[in-house]
Amino acid sequence: GNTMRGVMTMKRPGKIRFDYGKDADFLVISNGRSLYVVDYEVNQVERWPIKNSPLGALFDPERDVKRFGKLIPTGNPDVFSVEVRDPKKPEFGMINMIFVRNPAAPGGLQLTHWVALDAQNHRTRVQLSNQRYGIAVADSAFTFRDPRRSTRRPG
Repeated sequence: GNTMRGVMTMKRPGKIRFDYGKDADFLVISNGRSLYVVDYEVNQVERWPIKNSPLGALFDPERDVKRFGKLIPTGNPDVFSVEVRDPKKPEFGMINMIFVRNPAAPGGLQLTHWVALDAQNHRTRVQLSNQRYGIAVADSAFTFRDPRRSTRRPG
């Protein structure tokens, strides 16, 4: 598979931005209500309500993770694996989030990576590094230029 590096910015409730830099032709962003995949190469935007995304377990403050998630044994007392899926809606996919104990992280647990599996069994692994907490982030970080209104490249 392909590997890309980028910056993930997250702000509760429900806001996230995966920015892969000026050379990337796409952006994944959530404004707190919807998750968007913006493809500047083909001037297309796909939109899903957060609650319909497996990432909803992570971002949607209304989502009851206990209702859809289960703790998966890892064999290491400092590593926690949480698998989240809605058995009544398999088309929404599944996400497996891996946390490690870290007293500096919110709640004492640091999200290190997750693996998402969509309804077509396409697997996406997101590895996190250099996490920083308590940084002020403007709401404008969770907006994007709509490529359907312009033919200019991002940047």
